[in-house]
Amino acid sequence: MPVTVSIRRSSARFVDRGAGRVTHHAFAFGSHYDAEHVSFGPMVCHDDHLLGSGRGFDEHRHADLEIVTWVVAGALEHRDSFGGRTVVEAGSVAVLSAGSGASHSEHATVDGPARFIQVWLTPESPGADPTYAVDRPALPPNELVQVAAPRSDAVLSVVRLDGRSSVTLPSAPRVHVFVASGALLRSSLAEPLHPGDAFLMTDEPEHTVAAGVPTELLVWTFDA
Repeated sequence: MPVTVSIRRSSARFVDRGAGRVTHHAFAFGSHYDAEHVSFGPMVCHDDHLLGSGRGFDEHRHADLEIVTWVVAGALEHRDSFGGRTVVEAGSVAVLSAGSGASHSEHATVDGPARFIQVWLTPESPGADPTYAVDRPALPPNELVQVAAPRSDAVLSVVRLDGRSSVTLPSAPRVHVFVASGALLRSSLAEPLHPGDAFLMTDEPEHTVAAGVPTELLVWTFDA
């Protein structure tokens, strides 16, 4: 019987280090290649970035990607080739639809370090005009809240759990659950999950998970 729930531990991610930054890659990226970890549905990149004050990524170009950024801590300054300059604060989501091509840069503000999770998805319609949008959603405690839908079949939701609270994860053809902070208790699915760990579920029913301490989960659902 095929495995329908797998765990990607933080310790198993590929690590890149640069001046003032550390990145953990969940999937094959650059010089890090692993045929067993290339993508998950349309998700082709899931990176956990930690940037020092004022550090980050200078201007670089993308095309035909949906780039979704969730800022966990600190603040991220974004500049792009179509005139945008935005400071994306913790608890905010940014979506860059690179489409026919867009350049951007990302740096932690000078106020302090920043940590953000960035996901790249393949687009439904390649070659579209590039766009960029930022939102800071309200996140009532212990409630799974949809924060972005960069494709019609892909949704990012976020939940902030109090210590010892639980949430029911949705059923979908593919579900990716990332522990951004905190910890999940031991369950029928796995031993405890810690920051940087993730569940990857395929054709699973709903599952309830419980937090051991205040915990933030990023939950992607894919219809294919």
